[in-house]
Amino acid sequence: MSKILVTGGAGFIGSHLVKHLVNAGNEVVVLDNLLRGNKIEREVFEKIQFVKEDVRNFEIVKKLSQQCDYIYHFAAVLGVDVVADNPVETMDTEVIGMKNVVDAALLNNVGKVIYASTSGIYGHSAIEKSVTENIQVDPRTSYAMAKRYNEIYLKAAYEEKGLNSISVRFFNVYGTAQDNRMVIPRFFEQCLAGEPITVFGNGRQTRDFTYIDDTIKACLLLADKVKGCEIFNVANENEFSIYELAKLMKEITHSSSEIVLVDAPKKRYDYEVERRFGSSQKLFEAVGFKPSTHLKEGLGHILNTTYANRS
Repeated sequence: MSKILVTGGAGFIGSHLVKHLVNAGNEVVVLDNLLRGNKIEREVFEKIQFVKEDVRNFEIVKKLSQQCDYIYHFAAVLGVDVVADNPVETMDTEVIGMKNVVDAALLNNVGKVIYASTSGIYGHSAIEKSVTENIQVDPRTSYAMAKRYNEIYLKAAYEEKGLNSISVRFFNVYGTAQDNRMVIPRFFEQCLAGEPITVFGNGRQTRDFTYIDDTIKACLLLADKVKGCEIFNVANENEFSIYELAKLMKEITHSSSEIVLVDAPKKRYDYEVERRFGSSQKLFEAVGFKPSTHLKEGLGHILNTTYANRS
């Protein structure tokens, strides 16, 4: 059993991680400011230590990381519209939060930091092929730039001070408990309400949708098996256009909704990429696992749990 601090543990990905950590018998401490609510299940919440605070508060991070074996640093400002409207808040949360986590980890002899990075770091790089961790990155937004800065900061902390860390570049994670700022829950709501399914642009832009359970399994395996300072993609290695996604969701929900193409808001421009899907080969070589849940299977699970009474 390990003692583990999870920053941002009440969010979508963090809450799933916390559930897995608790079910494995670990002692879990969660730090979250709850600006986006608490997604931790009640029976799980009763088994953890929870502190409502901001990761930018160093004294809190230092206190909560005492005697911890790992820190999963998942605290972040999320959602394209929220990030676009709050670039300073976004970067402050990333940069100050990371410095606090690193300083606390070094002070308290924490064994490893596992950091939630993003495929957004790749920007418009290599859109003609699957992206690997060794290609030239192209961050263009405050969010992506701050994430890349933090990857570099972790590398410096390892080289200068010996702090082990893993940066995990997530590719469009989806699953239960995700809110409708994200495309899949938004499409579910529209399908089940019989409303138009609104697709930005021409709908031909592709993404690599990675199911939450696969994502969490990858994070746990990386924390357990990988030492040093490394960066890993966690991707499903399949691409679907947003229009294909809308058609698939309309099909599985038996919805009468019409798929409608709409202009994307101007503030989303820097976040729009024509094509992106990732390679998880490095992940597979390191831990013998790569995400494999097909999009239709993952969507079906969400439909049968979150929307069981509406489908």
